Amino acid sequence: MRVLSGIQPSGKLHIGNFFGAMRQHLKLQDDNEGFYFIADYHALTSSPTPQKLRENTIDVALDYLALGLNTKKTVFWRQSDVPQVTEFAWILSCITPMGLLQRCVSFKDKVTQGLLPNHGLFAYPVLQAADILIFNSDLVPVGADQKQHIEITRDIAIKFNGTYGELLTLPKDHILESVAIVPGIDGRKMSKSYDNTIGIFESEKQLKKKVMSVVTDSTPVEEPKDPDKCNVFALLKLVASKDELAEWDAKYRNGGTGYGAAKKRLLELLIEYFAPYRAKREELEKNPDYVHKVLEDGAARANAIASETLKKVKKAVGLL
Repeated sequence: MRVLSGIQPSGKLHIGNFFGAMRQHLKLQDDNEGFYFIADYHALTSSPTPQKLRENTIDVALDYLALGLNTKKTVFWRQSDVPQVTEFAWILSCITPMGLLQRCVSFKDKVTQGLLPNHGLFAYPVLQAADILIFNSDLVPVGADQKQHIEITRDIAIKFNGTYGELLTLPKDHILESVAIVPGIDGRKMSKSYDNTIGIFESEKQLKKKVMSVVTDSTPVEEPKDPDKCNVFALLKLVASKDELAEWDAKYRNGGTGYGAAKKRLLELLIEYFAPYRAKREELEKNPDYVHKVLEDGAARANAIASETLKKVKKAVGLL
């Protein structure tokens, strides 16, 4: 099956990104045909500076390659290198009902978070539909809270097929396995917009600073603690073995162990877990030509498929 996913280059990737979605995306490439792209056009909706957008795009490429993206099995490209997608998005815009876009929760959520309500942000679902439909995607892995995006894409495809003929593949959502919400250092959900993240590839010094600043309550060392209400314990769940986690659970409930000890162990485990990925990323940083070649090759493969789909679409709507 063809699996498609995109990630915005909107900042440094953090462990919430990895344990929440990236790890599962990378696993899906083993038994499927992966199509993964860096959504730099989508990132424009938050008005990044040109320099920051360029830096973030390369950072995302380095991160994905370091974390295990298989370039022999998976097509990996930069969205802006496949211009057929934006041309297709305009065609889809002309058959997309306004009411469909007005019902999108993500637009309202992002405006509430402080993003300016520009047209790109409002029309985001149409470009997203173009990303998915132009590559005849079968599955789109998303979290349960993003299911509406795929439903909108299907609605747009059904409207197009009903108007111009059965040309577009209707994608199915692949709901990612439920994982606990990864807390940020302030206790809220880890998110770049909250500035509370722990980066995947931060320096050990910065990593230590962030881990040691994870918010905890004021329960004294000698008193029992509730692991289910502790941000540090929630982060330990991501990287500790089942046996070690059980030990920490007992230490919490018995009392006599402070949060500082748990934070030190969390730091050790994070360093250990990401050490091989860090080494791979450092190796890739020394070979930028390779990274650019991967994106160029991926764009060439993506362009071939996108061109074929767009040609059929333009003929169907009367443009050819």
